[in-house]
Amino acid sequence: MSGSVFFLHMAGAVALLLWATRMVRTGVERAYGNVLRQRLRQTLGNPVLAALTGLALSIALQSSTAVTLLIGSFAGLGIVTGLSGILAVRGAEVGSALVVKILSFDLTLLVPLCILTGTVIFLATERRQWRQFGRILVGVGLLILSLEMMGEASEPLRQSTIVPLIVGYLSDDPITAFLLAAVTTYLFHSSIAAVLLLTTFAARGIVSPELGIVMVLGVNLGSSFIAPMLTRSSPPSYRIVPLGNLLMRGLGSVVLLVAFIVFDPSLERLGSDPADRIIHTHIAFNVLILIVGIPLSGLILKATQALVSLQSGSEAEGASEESEAQVTETSALDVTALDTPHQALANVTRETVRMCETVEFMLCRILELYEKADRKSIAALAAVDDTVDRRHAAIKLYLARITRHEMTEDDARRCQELLGVCVKLEQVGDIIVRNMLAHVQKKMERGVEFTSEGWRELAGFHASVLANARLAFNLLVTQDTETARELVMEKDRLRDVEKETSQRHFERLRQGTEQSVETSSIHLDTIRDLKQINSLLATFAYPVLEERGLLSGSRLKAT
Repeated sequence: MSGSVFFLHMAGAVALLLWATRMVRTGVERAYGNVLRQRLRQTLGNPVLAALTGLALSIALQSSTAVTLLIGSFAGLGIVTGLSGILAVRGAEVGSALVVKILSFDLTLLVPLCILTGTVIFLATERRQWRQFGRILVGVGLLILSLEMMGEASEPLRQSTIVPLIVGYLSDDPITAFLLAAVTTYLFHSSIAAVLLLTTFAARGIVSPELGIVMVLGVNLGSSFIAPMLTRSSPPSYRIVPLGNLLMRGLGSVVLLVAFIVFDPSLERLGSDPADRIIHTHIAFNVLILIVGIPLSGLILKATQALVSLQSGSEAEGASEESEAQVTETSALDVTALDTPHQALANVTRETVRMCETVEFMLCRILELYEKADRKSIAALAAVDDTVDRRHAAIKLYLARITRHEMTEDDARRCQELLGVCVKLEQVGDIIVRNMLAHVQKKMERGVEFTSEGWRELAGFHASVLANARLAFNLLVTQDTETARELVMEKDRLRDVEKETSQRHFERLRQGTEQSVETSSIHLDTIRDLKQINSLLATFAYPVLEERGLLSGSRLKAT
């Protein structure tokens, strides 16, 4: 096999690995993301539970970087402390290392099984959660298949005359090998992919265990840079957790590299197989950093906060506020495009998408306030609704000016659709602020709490509405028929869920549960408000279905 053919095969295998990992992650996020976020918020107050939750979440998402970004956003919003966030990320790194160990077993039989089962499930149902479960299974099958492809692609390297020279050079220059692994991992944006590639080479005798261990430490360095780079333009509070992980994991990898070079320890305890030694080193490194990080986490947090302060300076906060003000004032509604209705409607779509993002933030934030609220946070969310109202008013005026020009039938229909969407978004904002914020304030003033079962029901219902909101917002741009059908079907499903939830709530009332009695009106009114929000957002699907002849004129039965 020529060098170009080898690189083509290996690049394809690595690309499939990265794609399959992303496929599994997005499937988990879409099906269970909101539930996982709720569980994460509930456990981050306890350092041990925080680490364990981070570990489990990393295994589910197959990405410690995704967990780091998620926890960093929680810390930025003040939902969790930086200390708990750093410990949760440490657990996530251990979880990511365990994923590599799981994938190192012989899972060949799972390839056809996962792909076949996942495809059947995906095609056999319209239920979003089941379809995403099918997507996850297909992703797992492709993930294992990509490992087989990597093994087959690397087989010819055993007979190569050039590879021993390169490996020999890297073995004699561990610093270069360490940095090469770090750069490669950063380009992959996946430590799992980088370690699996190393283990594939080690299993075929291409890379020695000693060199593999040096490069695994480089993988950990490169991986620790990913989240800080992705959040480099975020507000200072969002960067603390990713930077804390960089300090712990990055410095830890450098220290252990020096120790490995100086002391040259025996590798027998790491296993007899070269691939196992690399994997066990990866796991042992992250477990060690977790253990060492528990007593040092307070110091790391202070150092991280100092670094963020040095980077941002005292003007960072003001600059951030100024930037937000500029974003708020900047509008896609370009008056010079009014003479071209088609272009003007595209501008309206862009501005409406921004309105969707604001409403999505409000919908996410409101449940957090049900958990923990104060007058300042309530006032802050109420102020966000003013932004929704301003954009709604500006879009209505802009659309009115467009209609003064001659338009095609399609443009006129799109104009009405966008107007209807904006009205619905403004109504959703009003429900959140006028109704749900009032429930939050009542709960706060009374000092009452939901029962654990009641809160699970409420959080689950909210998660479904939020997922449907994202479907509706995507539909605004894609105009996809399948998404529209799914959105309407979810509306019918949620109606049934609302009935079941109310029945269970009244059952708790009949049993005389004191907490249920105290929070009864808040619980039922919140479910009603969420159902109303979901119904408003489901109307985004009607124009798409009607245009394709998939919407009946009436849901009433003929008499």
